[in-house]
Amino acid sequence: MLLLSEIWIYPVKSLGGISLNASVVLDRGLEHDRRWMLVDEEGVFLSQRTTPQLALFSTDISDGFLKISHKSTEKEFVKVPLFPKFDSDDSKLTAVVWDDSIASYEVDKEVSEWFSAILKRKVRLVYMPEDSNRSVDPKYALTTNDVTSFSDGFPYLIIGQSSLDDLNARMAAPITIKRFRPNFVFTGGVAYQEETFKHFKIGSVSFYGTNACERCVLTNVDPERGVIAGKEPLFTLSKYKRSGKNVIFGQNVIAVDRGNIKLGDLLSF
Repeated sequence: MLLLSEIWIYPVKSLGGISLNASVVLDRGLEHDRRWMLVDEEGVFLSQRTTPQLALFSTDISDGFLKISHKSTEKEFVKVPLFPKFDSDDSKLTAVVWDDSIASYEVDKEVSEWFSAILKRKVRLVYMPEDSNRSVDPKYALTTNDVTSFSDGFPYLIIGQSSLDDLNARMAAPITIKRFRPNFVFTGGVAYQEETFKHFKIGSVSFYGTNACERCVLTNVDPERGVIAGKEPLFTLSKYKRSGKNVIFGQNVIAVDRGNIKLGDLLSF
């Protein structure tokens, strides 16, 4: 039996995630997943690849707001509404993720200034509204309507606990699943079984596995310290988990339909 053991969302791209007991599956990802993002003065996204200290920001959801705090200022935080409304085009801008230009809005200038002060560079917090559609790579899409959020390329990522256990058995020091930022973790089965997933269900919700997830230096960022902590796990993965020139770990996924999922749901095929 394969059972859903962890559910994660990352409301702000590359900031700390939130572990959930249940969530709502939507077209572009789990509800509230990567709908916000930090961008530089040119509108280009920030990530832990080049700004590992982003890992030190934590996120929480309560009472209709997204709360964001930072380890250096634990008593300070900012709050933004989960469903913001923008009455003016003054805050409208184009955000860039890789080759995609995405219609977005700056959430709040004071919130952007709070982030800028901590990061010591000018950044803006932006939001992807419902009418902003960013398509999944057509090479892997099931339909022309497949979309994603501010994620690197796909709305969902799934990893088996057995895969992490196998990786940890090959390294001197174990790491946590946080290094890989999945949406779904499941128990049972054999290591790397998720790479074989095509049409499958979590509970009653249907998904489709598109391709193995290509990994980068972000996996070497220690999420507790916000620094690149050495060569692992990318170095060990590079020895045995490759697709062509790319290191892989986990499976990218598209939702076939919408619905609710919860911990303990059965994965079926």
